[in-house]
Amino acid sequence: MKLSQTLQRKYEILRSILQEMGGVVVGYSGGVDSTFLLKTAHEVLGDKVLAVIAASETYPQKEIEGAVQLARSLGVRFKLIETHELRDPNFRKNPPQRCYYCKKELFSRLKAIAQEEGYQWVVDGSNYDDLQDFRPGTKARDELGVRSPLQEAKLTKEDIRLLSKYFNLPTWDKPSFACLASRFPYYSEIDEKDLLRIGQAEDFLQSRGFKQVRLRHHGALARIEILPEDIPRLLNPEQREEIIQRLKELGYQYVTLDLEGYRSGSMNEILDFSGLD
Repeated sequence: MKLSQTLQRKYEILRSILQEMGGVVVGYSGGVDSTFLLKTAHEVLGDKVLAVIAASETYPQKEIEGAVQLARSLGVRFKLIETHELRDPNFRKNPPQRCYYCKKELFSRLKAIAQEEGYQWVVDGSNYDDLQDFRPGTKARDELGVRSPLQEAKLTKEDIRLLSKYFNLPTWDKPSFACLASRFPYYSEIDEKDLLRIGQAEDFLQSRGFKQVRLRHHGALARIEILPEDIPRLLNPEQREEIIQRLKELGYQYVTLDLEGYRSGSMNEILDFSGLD
């Protein structure tokens, strides 16, 4: 595999940005973007890198465990902390700006850790494509002076996957993941019981071979999003009946399949962005 000159140039820009920073605390989730960022930062800065993994009710335990294992495999020093988004009534009410409240708590914690450890910069894994998406957490990032080196180097998601494959990172083809709070319609209150139910439902669907999954939670109704090419397999009578049975065991009365298939941020489709800050 050979990298294009454009991609090589972006990669060198990323390394230069990190070199200039001198030392960083990385908000680390174990996903495609933050793993590539952490790996590159560690190569450039050595032991002047600290990964911070945040555990909360909004992330499945297997994602946290996976992030810990990856940080260890990369040889990077890390800290595991707990965040408590559900203690914030603004977050629980689930307005369109929900991610702002989550990121404000997280980045505030990371900034405090950076100060304690003697690091000037906190960085996250936002990429260049994220500039085209509705990302309320960006406001919290900017308010607290957190930087996004991948975005600054204009690295897209596809760029990052290609580079991750080139450097043999196991996350190069990992499905996109967002916190489980994103499964709720806006203004539908988020609670621990439903977060657990959603996580269990998605685990079951993944165990049936559906790699990219979202279980959108509409009260008594579960709306399944999978890749369009996987829809025929889900509709196999035996497979379909198993899924219906398991989701009803978890408390859903109605089980539906979204015929548009998986798409990131489908809950944003109802929003009128002209009225959002």
